[in-house]
Amino acid sequence: MTSLDVSIHLRTCVRCARLAKQDAEKQGRPKVTVVGVWQKSREFVHSFHDEISGPQRPQLAFREVVVLLVTAILLVVYFYFGKASYFTERIRPGLLESGAFTGKDPMWFGLSSYVYWAAASLFLRFVIPLAVIVVVFRESPTHWGFGLGSLRHAWLYLSLFAAMVPILTLASLDPAFQDKYPFYKAASDGGQVFWLYEVCYGLQFLALESFFRGFLLFGLYQRFGHYAVFIMVVPYCMVHFGKPMPETLGAIAAGIILGTLALKSGSIYLGALLHWGVGLTMDLLASPNIKF
Repeated sequence: MTSLDVSIHLRTCVRCARLAKQDAEKQGRPKVTVVGVWQKSREFVHSFHDEISGPQRPQLAFREVVVLLVTAILLVVYFYFGKASYFTERIRPGLLESGAFTGKDPMWFGLSSYVYWAAASLFLRFVIPLAVIVVVFRESPTHWGFGLGSLRHAWLYLSLFAAMVPILTLASLDPAFQDKYPFYKAASDGGQVFWLYEVCYGLQFLALESFFRGFLLFGLYQRFGHYAVFIMVVPYCMVHFGKPMPETLGAIAAGIILGTLALKSGSIYLGALLHWGVGLTMDLLASPNIKF
């Protein structure tokens, strides 16, 4: 018996003794013995202990533990090693010094950071989660949102995109929005560099959706049901820290909506397409002087 049980037990003994004494006096019964109070209080404590720590309390499950641990580890690795800034500050200088990367082509010199970003995102957020699903869980990726799913809800994604356009248009009037997008400023000049950057951007969105709305969401859905959507939204919101506050707050609503739609459609790909469409629209609105 733990110290908590003992404390509860003692308080219960006193309470039971008082109640039993009052009941006995009212009904003319013999006075209550200490042994009787002790037995009754033990029964109460044991029933209370079973209630708070019995089999009804959720137990840890292998699937959920692995999903959450892998998610946490990959979030850390991506934050420190997967961003474009890591390539720009840590990898590219070494490549230039060794001669492995000349940097003579201005377009590819600037784009190289975003090519790395897309590749790192795909590896950490798409390939590794997919490998965990197949190798560790021995399950089909289609059960985790990696299949084509149903197109019955495609109209909902189109409606969401249509609703976002006027909101993004208003947001683009904010100087902070103009300063933030596109991430690669040379892309705002248009032409080939713009579309190459947007391909990298789109691949990053594919990795993002597969990680949050695929691996994490479907991995937790079996145990938590639709509450898994709200669990997923917490880290998804946090990866937006550092962006304009309206966008970070909007990530909460977007995460809930996209998570719900992913569960309904059984796929992450329409969400990835929607996300890329929104990102592309934001870059176009932030580049009023773009030329094609």
